[in-house]
Amino acid sequence: MSSRTSHTVLVFLDPDYVNGRLADPEKPQLMATDLGATRGDGVFESMLAVAGHTRKIQAHLDRLARSAQALDLEIPGQDDWRRAVQTGVAAFRSDNPAPSPELDEAVVKLIVTRGVEGAAAPTCWVQVSPVAAAGRRQRETGIDVILLDRGYDSDAAERAPWLLLGAKTLSYAVNMAALRHAHKQGADDVIFTSSDGRVLEGPTSTVLLANVEKNDGGATVKRLVTPQLDSGILPGTSQGALFAAAKAAGWELGYGPLKPQDLVDADAVWLISSIRLLAPVNHIDGREIGTPALRKQLTAELNELFAGIE
Repeated sequence: MSSRTSHTVLVFLDPDYVNGRLADPEKPQLMATDLGATRGDGVFESMLAVAGHTRKIQAHLDRLARSAQALDLEIPGQDDWRRAVQTGVAAFRSDNPAPSPELDEAVVKLIVTRGVEGAAAPTCWVQVSPVAAAGRRQRETGIDVILLDRGYDSDAAERAPWLLLGAKTLSYAVNMAALRHAHKQGADDVIFTSSDGRVLEGPTSTVLLANVEKNDGGATVKRLVTPQLDSGILPGTSQGALFAAAKAAGWELGYGPLKPQDLVDADAVWLISSIRLLAPVNHIDGREIGTPALRKQLTAELNELFAGIE
């Protein structure tokens, strides 16, 4: 086992180290003038590693590249990131042996900052750390959420691309403020709405809803719906992977536009993300969504599909 005492592993992408350069997480690694720290000028991705396998890494690398392009950042190639991820995950598992197979998980973050003013290249690293217990718990118990106005209409992303609404940037102060506000109201999380009344996304997640109906022939039809991307939300890697698996399993799929009443009328609602995975929503603004029995059944079905996603 390594002599490091921190549970976090850092691997910097460095041209002198083909597999990435391990760095001591207990020592300073960034300049205080780094624009990622002073302005939130950068991008990131978060993934889940299970038993040493980093899930949906290609989808995350593709989204990282799109976000970097939106910020005019030139970042290392995907093979460089893959090698650094492998180095980081292997070091984390060596330093932090899982007490049981079901707890052999880690959060893998890919982080890019613009570096200090005038830097020739961005600063890039992989961070591997433990999964928070709260995320695991919410997968099982579900969450209560409130609706919050994000302050933009649903056309803002197209009208003002410099707002970077569809990019995963380091500028998460507003998202974290929304979560703190929810906690003060006794809720666990938030679903943002646009100023013109459309459902958008969570601060760190994608919104899903399901409706179960009988068709004219009496057969059960299950439909999974998510908001439209043209409203300026982040394309969800977990949502995309789950949609593909659900379609193969016979679910119908839909892409908004959604209004808050659609959430209230749904048989089940979830917030889905790469780390917390599928968190069933129990209440929205104090109103119960669906019934506990159906919510539990549909969550179990989708979790089974999600478990098979690479």
